[in-house]
Amino acid sequence: MRNFGKITIGQLIDLRAKENAKTEALVYSDLNLRHNYDDFRHDCNQAAKGLMKLGVQKGEHIAIWATNVPQWVITQFGSAKMGAVLVTVNTNYKIFELEYLLKQSDTTTLILIKGTKSSDYISMLYQLCPELHNCKPGELKSQKLPFLRNIIVIDENIYPGMFTWNELIEIGSTVTDEELAVREDSLDSDDVISMMYTSGTTGFPKGVMLTHNNLIGNACSLAECMDFTEKDRLCIPVPFFHCFGCVLGTMACVVSGATMVPIVAFNPIKVLEIIEKERCTAVHGVPTMFIMELEEMEKNKYDTSSLRTGIMAGSPCPIEVMKKVVDQMGVREITITYGQTEASPGITMTRTDDPLELRVTTVGRALPNVEVKIIDPENGKEVPVNTQGELCCRGYNTMKGYYKMIEATAAAIDNDGWLHTGDLAVMDENGYCKITGRLKDMIIRGGENIYPREIEEFIYTHPKVKDVQVVGVPSEKYGEEVMAFIQIKPGNSITEEELKEYCRENIARYKIPKYIAFVEDYPITASGKIQKYKLRELAMELLGIR
Repeated sequence: MRNFGKITIGQLIDLRAKENAKTEALVYSDLNLRHNYDDFRHDCNQAAKGLMKLGVQKGEHIAIWATNVPQWVITQFGSAKMGAVLVTVNTNYKIFELEYLLKQSDTTTLILIKGTKSSDYISMLYQLCPELHNCKPGELKSQKLPFLRNIIVIDENIYPGMFTWNELIEIGSTVTDEELAVREDSLDSDDVISMMYTSGTTGFPKGVMLTHNNLIGNACSLAECMDFTEKDRLCIPVPFFHCFGCVLGTMACVVSGATMVPIVAFNPIKVLEIIEKERCTAVHGVPTMFIMELEEMEKNKYDTSSLRTGIMAGSPCPIEVMKKVVDQMGVREITITYGQTEASPGITMTRTDDPLELRVTTVGRALPNVEVKIIDPENGKEVPVNTQGELCCRGYNTMKGYYKMIEATAAAIDNDGWLHTGDLAVMDENGYCKITGRLKDMIIRGGENIYPREIEEFIYTHPKVKDVQVVGVPSEKYGEEVMAFIQIKPGNSITEEELKEYCRENIARYKIPKYIAFVEDYPITASGKIQKYKLRELAMELLGIR
């Protein structure tokens, strides 16, 4: 992978249009959209000019609330060209969460779709900003959101107080190429250009500030580990509002000249159909997505022979799922990535030529130009190899900080520039890491430290178990007890006692779940991460524990 040096995302797009003008950049075959890099640059420029015409300044915050529609990608790169900071909004947000994010981020411009099957975004926005009913587009004066003035809806219908996407593009036509060039020349690669909110599994979400250097550097490292070139075509079913979609996905394609093939909203059938139709060479997903795709492949035939690589990330991957993705889907060079939004997001990754054993038992080694160490959480000192501690990283990928949260930033990044992840891990003599849990996920039962991941991996080996999540629940006697939430494979049945007996024969007694609940699904964030704190709440409710 080439070293771009310190360039902005806008300069990257210009470079791609020059070097790969006729290579397909963005493909939505269902929407009859096929743009090469020359077309894509033109679209990004038009969006950039439209935002400039609305008066959006360099460093101003604009938010996007949408599924993986084409306009999301155009906005991502178009806003970067004219220097606005793109704030990504979780598609599952409801009105309370939306109000918090727009207010905390000081967003001035919101781009949104009408909504999803479960949420009416337009209705929520009118509830939040009733002033929209009686104002001209671009002149919103909201009591609740004093910074917000522009609303742009990705729809052909006209809504009071809002521009349509087509109007945005149209008004941008009066901005000259020279005016856009002047704006682009004023940008620096160390400027913040993206703000993503952490999932907020504890406390209020925090706005992670990421720069051009953060995003381009991380995308280059990830693309290099996948051996990505302009010949690759990446199916992207993971949401754009999360780093997985817009860094490991779109940005990794652009730095390597590969083709983006997004899925508007995840559906396992749609993913497999698009892979077959577009001859995708790579596909991303969280383990849950791959599990659903594998189940669909058992019912119907799909040609996935074009697949070579991709990334599985977002939550720990069961070993058996990984093996099936290699054997049944044919993704022989599938990689595992570990990271977090604060690290842009990749920290460690397996390589395409790593033995399968390493790819199913570790999260790889440090990305190029990233340092990783394991420390004792108690004293901050580095621990010996194969000793558990907190994983920390340092390098180009470390965020600028949390927006308007100085204390939280200082708690996450120490004086020497190390980002403290809060994740427990062990590192072997070759630098390969295994994530063993989170500091706050650890269960302490009668003085014994228990790591949920270890129990989950074991229970998953039972032939009737589809998935398992382990949490700790309060206990007067031991401090905490182990509880397992288990999904059973379709057409199977198993009793609580049968499962406990399976455990008794194979793992230490204190690790055997005292409580077991059989469930259909887990509470998850929109990016596919299982919300263990919600499982703990459910456990206490089921057990009648206060």
